[in-house]
Amino acid sequence: MATTIRFEEQVEIPLGLGTLAEFRAWATSDAFPEQGRIDYLSGSIEVDMSPEDLFCHGALKVELIRVLSQRVKSQGLGHLFTDRTRVSVPAAELSVEPDIVFLSTEARSSGRVRLVPKERGRPGRYVELEGPPDLVVEIVSDASVTKDTRRLPEAYARARIPEFWLADARGSELVFRIHHLAESAYVPAATDAEGFQRSPVFGALFRLDGRRDEQGEWVFDLREKDA
Repeated sequence: MATTIRFEEQVEIPLGLGTLAEFRAWATSDAFPEQGRIDYLSGSIEVDMSPEDLFCHGALKVELIRVLSQRVKSQGLGHLFTDRTRVSVPAAELSVEPDIVFLSTEARSSGRVRLVPKERGRPGRYVELEGPPDLVVEIVSDASVTKDTRRLPEAYARARIPEFWLADARGSELVFRIHHLAESAYVPAATDAEGFQRSPVFGALFRLDGRRDEQGEWVFDLREKDA
């Protein structure tokens, strides 16, 4: 009888992961793969082993992190996380690794989000956020268009994550949208005359600019101004 599913000779998923709790136990264990992105969405395990595009994904993520991390640190807002940060929200049957995650000091101190330690780990060593963080960011890739633009936003809304950012630099036009949670779904933020969109989570407005360098590759600038 089969005991695992082998994916592209790189990932083995144990059979019998029928619940979110079982998936989370595997995802925070030493047996969990160190490469690829593996998410759990409402009973479905989704695996993405495709490499990140250097400019459309990697360079864009670096720019977002550069600006947001400076704001978070300078204002003492909380913590900004990126790759391999697992976010689990049991009420929404969700366990994912977004491109960027912001956890405010308030979300942690109020108990809305709990830091989960690694099994048998030392004090202060954590591997998972349990509960809805303040913000998640997804950067669209060729292998995850429908997931990034439909399934994940719907799941994040069910998880009651207040703000969701989506960026897509795969085409000739750069797409950047800030979404606010309204009741059970996200609504796009309004754009002002200068092209800035409001982020209530950060108390600021942001605009993502993109241009091509002399080699024709993307160069990004995340602009910000206080609300």
